[in-house]
Amino acid sequence: MKDYIQEEPPKTQANVMSKKMKTALVIINCILLAIGNCGGPLITRLYYRNGGKRIWFSSFLQTAGCPIIFLPLLFSFLRRRRRRKEEEEEAKTPFFLIKPPLFFASVVIGLLTGFDNYLYSYGLAYLPVSTASLIISSQLAFTALFAFFMVKQKFTPFVINAVVLLTLGAGILALHTDGDKLAKETHKEYVVGFLMTVAAAILYAFILPLVELTYKKARQQISYTLVLEIQMVLCFVATCFCLVGMLADGDFKVIAKEARDFKHGGSSYYTVVVVFTAIIWQGFFLGSIGIIFCASSLVSGILISALLPLTEVLAVLCFREKFQAEKGLSLFLSLWGFLSYFYGQIKSEKKKTPTQAQGTQLPQLPITDSVA
Repeated sequence: MKDYIQEEPPKTQANVMSKKMKTALVIINCILLAIGNCGGPLITRLYYRNGGKRIWFSSFLQTAGCPIIFLPLLFSFLRRRRRRKEEEEEAKTPFFLIKPPLFFASVVIGLLTGFDNYLYSYGLAYLPVSTASLIISSQLAFTALFAFFMVKQKFTPFVINAVVLLTLGAGILALHTDGDKLAKETHKEYVVGFLMTVAAAILYAFILPLVELTYKKARQQISYTLVLEIQMVLCFVATCFCLVGMLADGDFKVIAKEARDFKHGGSSYYTVVVVFTAIIWQGFFLGSIGIIFCASSLVSGILISALLPLTEVLAVLCFREKFQAEKGLSLFLSLWGFLSYFYGQIKSEKKKTPTQAQGTQLPQLPITDSVA
């Protein structure tokens, strides 16, 4: 096995390229996360607004785009095989790098993700996008809490302040709920949708540090290619979980009729919405675990919360949703909580020595595809 652990790596051309690649990966994953985080809720709401009613099918679509990951995996495989030929190595180049312990951990996370997708899809079926997004903003508070216990994330006064503010921001939305109901929606449906969305936020806040913990406890070197494989396993298992739900709920019997009755274009428009839903949500999941690889689970949660205002604005513009005083106050508290956390992180980073800063990052996650 090649040894990647060095005391002080020399500043060679390879190290410079590695830094450039890491920067490129951060930018790419931020873009994917932004597209998925803002576009995913909007296109899912579009499905419901135009006659879509199948919650398990909507959950299924959130991870059904995972076959797309085969394309970068194929590119990585060809690159590794070419490198081995140049180095005249006799060992065969495996297509997949993931080993059984990491594979089974990914399966568990995939099952949790599938259930989380169902909770979120159920909530979004009965809530405006702007309301659901504000509730999801509380995810940062729970992510910080779980990260503290699971990956020993430092808990500062700024983090505590952010936790309180984000929790209050989500709680305010529970007040005067009748004024935010969708057309032909009962009070009971709204409350259940609200609680489902809160549960989805808490569960995904647990999943993010769980992914980081999996990276840290893995018994093999984590490369970005391996991150893609984890994402593919995770999404495939989540898709199968939702597929079982679709079979149990009889979705396959009514999807064809639902497509024919879909507003503004019928089956053709329905197909476009379905395909883009799968693609856009895949960007969200890949971006979120990619940011965990490049930084941490808490940074991933912060970026998700930071995109909240943009999702809010797009929801109001696209669907002309109401924006009551409660939403405005909730948005203000959410942004205040986010800025509080971000300011605290900047102050703490300035106080750290280079050795301490290196110690708080994920343990030596090189951007490489090399294997034994």
